[in-house]
Amino acid sequence: MSREKFIHSFPLILILTLTGLVAATGEGKEFYIVYLGDDPLNHVSAVQTHMDILLSVKRSDRDAKESVVYSYTKSFNAFAAKLSKAEANKLSRHDQVLSVFPNQYHKLHTTKSWDFIGLPNTAQRKLKTEGNIVVGLLDTGINPESESFKDDGFGPLPKKWKGTCGHFANFSGCNKKIIGARHFKLDRNPDPNDILSPIDVDGHGTHTSSTVAGNQVPGASLFGLARGDARGAVPAARVAMYKVCWASSGCSDMDILAAFEAAITDGVDVISISIGGMTKDYVSDTLAIGAFHAMRKGIITVASAGNDGPTSGTVANHAPWVLTVAASGIDRQFRSKVELGNGKNFSGIGVNAFEPKQKPYPIVSGADVAKNSESKDSARFCMDGSMDPKKVKGKLIYCELQAWGSDSVVKGLGGLGAIVESEQYLDAAQIFMTPGTVVNVTVGNTINNYIHSTRSASAVIYRSHEVKVPAPFIASFSSRGPNPLSEHLLKPDVAAPGIDILASYTPLRSLTGRKGDTQYSKFILMSGTSMACPHVAGVAAYVKSFHPNWTPAAIKSAILTTAKPMSVRANSDAEFAYGAGQLNPTKARSPGLVYDMDEMSYIQFLCHEGYPGSKLAVLIGLKINCSSMLPGIGYDALNYPTMQLNAKNDRETSIGIFRRTVTNVGPSPSIYNATIKAPKGVKITVNPRSLSFSRALQKRSFTVVVKAKPISSGQMASGSLAWKSPRHIVRSPIVVFKPLE
Repeated sequence: MSREKFIHSFPLILILTLTGLVAATGEGKEFYIVYLGDDPLNHVSAVQTHMDILLSVKRSDRDAKESVVYSYTKSFNAFAAKLSKAEANKLSRHDQVLSVFPNQYHKLHTTKSWDFIGLPNTAQRKLKTEGNIVVGLLDTGINPESESFKDDGFGPLPKKWKGTCGHFANFSGCNKKIIGARHFKLDRNPDPNDILSPIDVDGHGTHTSSTVAGNQVPGASLFGLARGDARGAVPAARVAMYKVCWASSGCSDMDILAAFEAAITDGVDVISISIGGMTKDYVSDTLAIGAFHAMRKGIITVASAGNDGPTSGTVANHAPWVLTVAASGIDRQFRSKVELGNGKNFSGIGVNAFEPKQKPYPIVSGADVAKNSESKDSARFCMDGSMDPKKVKGKLIYCELQAWGSDSVVKGLGGLGAIVESEQYLDAAQIFMTPGTVVNVTVGNTINNYIHSTRSASAVIYRSHEVKVPAPFIASFSSRGPNPLSEHLLKPDVAAPGIDILASYTPLRSLTGRKGDTQYSKFILMSGTSMACPHVAGVAAYVKSFHPNWTPAAIKSAILTTAKPMSVRANSDAEFAYGAGQLNPTKARSPGLVYDMDEMSYIQFLCHEGYPGSKLAVLIGLKINCSSMLPGIGYDALNYPTMQLNAKNDRETSIGIFRRTVTNVGPSPSIYNATIKAPKGVKITVNPRSLSFSRALQKRSFTVVVKAKPISSGQMASGSLAWKSPRHIVRSPIVVFKPLE
């Protein structure tokens, strides 16, 4: 999918949080946000449209200009202005206006993601059972000094726990919260940028651990941004860290497998692994193998889908026994205002904690301060060694993005800050070590043209602030389906917050980790499917605290069938972007019905996929004769909560017959009736259309037949089956697609 197509696939609407502004108009007026329907063609025309609309309720051009405080023109069309109630009511009736809402001042929560997806502090909990849940993370280590991992009020360690923890370099040891910490570096090669210890030098592992199970920490923030209470999904649960990722050498297969083995033996209940993997087949990928063995012991593995989006077919960690997580955005973004010397204002994305000491500052283009003609092309990107320090010192520098870190180069040469132009879709905020922000190409061209239109170009970058955006939406970087290995299996499974997530950090690394950065913080904002993964792992632990005996497949089913459907209009890749939809924690606690499976179900699936039985020994410890096994039932030979049909036929109807069995985990007696949504050109039938349960754990089977007319290469169609009772909705996406030829 092209960048332009993705940018315009949904109408981003920002709500400006306004503080410290002096009222420009009379009493009785408040700030309102006015939403327009069409995407802006460009900044200038959008701003003019905003002024024209305001003039319909204002007395003069001056009155309109003084009332407007912000125009949203990058990806959607809206503005914020100070209006009387009568003016707001009149604007709401304007032909070009979609809606008008009063601006509200909210007390933001740091882990706003938990409140956003419906797991507030007040959510029902079984604290005694939750206290016996152990979440194991395979990551970069952990910071035991973080407030997120204090053990005040924690009882004895769970009796099942067999893990170990000791004192290592820079690692003070475990407590009743962090009950296990081990490190794995089997090649024994020293890492010059890391410490042979479970201590977290990178910050990634501390962040993911606190997202899963961090204690509640009041007043957490990153330099005042995202201020609120930090907490994990299961604050009463315990954490075990298995350090397998190292600063220089990355995450070794052998270390990952060793960590899986240790975690299974130690007695973890959930494994969270935000590591790239599953690029090979299901029986040779280390992560898939480790996860299969964990599944056999009743341990669910939750893994990140990857950060290679929006390219199709890039989803990683897509084994059917792994819960694969895509990254979505929450309704918060961090933006910085850029003001040019000619009076024009723009908005960029990024975390910039610096207040300007004066304004404006001189601004130049990196290409114009190159050391020489040979380095001019590199200087466009503000690359190290490409610019003349004398020409950079005391100035803001406009750079094109090639690789992150231009702010480090600019600062090292005595520059005052950087405006970075990016062709990538802007949804995740980079942290800057000097005044800085990221703008899109259109804004970048405007800034560059301004720089070359005058001998005394100047600009100022203001400190970042928070704005509200419509959500959820899938991150541009989140890897997409279809599953590159199996045409029968929909991946990713589910989406969870993964953009600008604030959680605990390490004191051993600056915020950017780049040369010259002197910024340190107890909490940091990070983005990636790495951040989405622990959200789902935390919910898996939450569900398990209510249902300790549920299998990994039952927990996965509960999470998938209760997920909130997401907008196809806002996410043009549909289920290939978000799977079953947005994570819905409290609904997952009580799903009504589950699609359950054991290890033999997966073996039947692999036989059906064409794997020779001899290769399956790595998973179950002995060779299997696939031809002698009971055949896997149905089109995909798997009792999966989702269904996917590959419409291969160019001239004939493609048919998929899916056979499924559900187990009653809700009240009894109960009756569920089928509701089908079939897209154009697809016929979906279910037999029987009603399922009756007279007791708990009773099973009922049904058949879904999907018939699809020929579709074009690269196209997909989205449907669904929902089993509905008076108390539950058990929804399964049904996807029909034809791969690119």
